Amino acid sequence: MNTQILAPAAVLIVWSIVMLVWMALTRFPAMAKMGKSGGSGAGLSKAKPGARGQDLEGRIPDEVNWKAHNYTHLMEQPTLFYAVVVILAIAGGSQDTVIAAWIYTGLRIAHSLWQSLVNTLPVRFTLFLLSTLALAYLGVRALLLTL
Repeated sequence: MNTQILAPAAVLIVWSIVMLVWMALTRFPAMAKMGKSGGSGAGLSKAKPGARGQDLEGRIPDEVNWKAHNYTHLMEQPTLFYAVVVILAIAGGSQDTVIAAWIYTGLRIAHSLWQSLVNTLPVRFTLFLLSTLALAYLGVRALLLTL
């Protein structure tokens, strides 16, 4: 079993938790400020039943919501990454797959930082595309090892 490839997945899991905390640390103060300014549905304590994070769109600053958008993204495509890493760990992926997994993780972290702090689309899309290519490589290698 190749356990080296599990490390980049573990790092991405920890990074996802960092993004969750960052999102909360920026959203809750923005929501509290929204409540003090007397906005409709003011603050967290007066949120309507069943309210969700996307209900804050257009009500709190976009820069605050960017962290939430990225956290959502970290719950989407990386789920494929976690699955392919487990397959490669069990099937015996080689050093090239470990490198590709680290590349994927590094690009996803860079994507998170870019989306959360700057959020211009051309750079964000490039980071996403490059990480997707790394994931595709990992997927093909997993397929070839398991056929």
